[in-house]
Amino acid sequence: MSLTSGGLGGALPEEVRDGAVRRLQEAYAAGVLTYEEMDRRLGRALEAGTPPELEAVVAGLPVEAPASTGVIVAAGGRITRRGAWRVPRFLKVGFAFGRVRLDLSRAVFDGPEVEIALELGTGGARIVVPRDAVVELDGVTTGWKDLRYRPRQPSRPGGPVVRVTGAVGFGRLRVRHAWFRRRQR
Repeated sequence: MSLTSGGLGGALPEEVRDGAVRRLQEAYAAGVLTYEEMDRRLGRALEAGTPPELEAVVAGLPVEAPASTGVIVAAGGRITRRGAWRVPRFLKVGFAFGRVRLDLSRAVFDGPEVEIALELGTGGARIVVPRDAVVELDGVTTGWKDLRYRPRQPSRPGGPVVRVTGAVGFGRLRVRHAWFRRRQR
């Protein structure tokens, strides 16, 4: 997506500036930019007032990969994912009645953060996250039963961030950390 798309005129929304800063940081992490070049471009990005000025800052950088998305939907029965399955950055899970079992402990993540959007009717859901994961459950609403999660203490840095959002109707959502350590890849 171009920084000038979306009819921005002369205004520069913060999310556009944040996207440019993220691209600079990712280019530095990938070895495309030196520290000095990244620092210089970050300064220019923060001072940019128009989309063309910001476009010049990210010129020549690799194009940002679009966020990966996935959808798992069922009317009833069971939804089960386990083992070495690929978890997109945004995963929508929906069903009318039944059970959902998502085991992320051996999964391969498309990015450092994953958002799981639940739309559950009747039934329960269990999500097993990697041992070093940081779990955010602020965006979940439950209708009938409470949410079960006990944070792992202390949390190690460098683990994936698993953000769960959405609604659970008549059922319980359980989130727990895996008992074993994830192998380094």
